[in-house]
Formats: sequence, C-alpha cells, structure tokens
Amino acid sequence: MALPFLYRQQAPELVKNQVAQAILRVGLGHRQDHRPAQLSGGEMQRVAIARALAIKPWLILADEPTGNLDSRNSQAILALFQELNSQGVTLVVVTHDPQVAARAGRTIHLLDGRPLDAGEQTP
Repeated sequence: MALPFLYRQQAPELVKNQVAQAILRVGLGHRQDHRPAQLSGGEMQRVAIARALAIKPWLILADEPTGNLDSRNSQAILALFQELNSQGVTLVVVTHDPQVAARAGRTIHLLDGRPLDAGEQTP
C-alpha cells in the first residue's frame, strides 16, 4: 500500500496515516494486517483502489474498477468515486457495465477503439 509514497520521501507516520485512511475508505480496515495472498480477488481490487487514493490524487484512471466486486462493494466504490468527484477529483472510468456507466456525469462510447458520434449505435 505504501508503494506510491516511495519517491515522495514523506515521514513514515504520515504515510502510515494516509494508508490507514485509504484502507478504511474502501472498507478493508478489518483486513489491513493481512498479506496479499490472504485476500480475495475483490479485496485485492479494493486494495488497488485504496493504493490509488492514498496519495490523494487529482486524477484517477480506473479500468473496470468494480469488475471483481460483489454488488454491495461495487455500489460502495461507486459512491466513493462520486464523493471524490464532488471534491474535485477527476475520474476516468472504463467499463462494460451499463450500471456503472449510468453513474457517470459524462459517457463516451467506443467502438473498435474510436469514439462513437452521439447518434451512432453500437452493433
């Protein structure tokens, strides 16, 4: 979890605090002392999200961020993303899930790697 801080040369206590906050934000406080091999696929997905959040970025690029999550955790992560966006964080989310896309403020549909015009339909 502290990997993003490697080049920042921040005080260890500050790093520890930011990492702990990020873990709590994704609902993994009860698993913070577990090794990666002890986590489920969905928990590892949430650790990856927490790792991105820990450095308090202004931009998050997320490729299928809810792909390995159950519906409850998916909704929690999407709510967290909306909260972050309301605080000024820009999120670019790639998804095949129409329910995830419906929560976005803006949606761009791609076909074969190119954006579709507003009137075009996917096959």
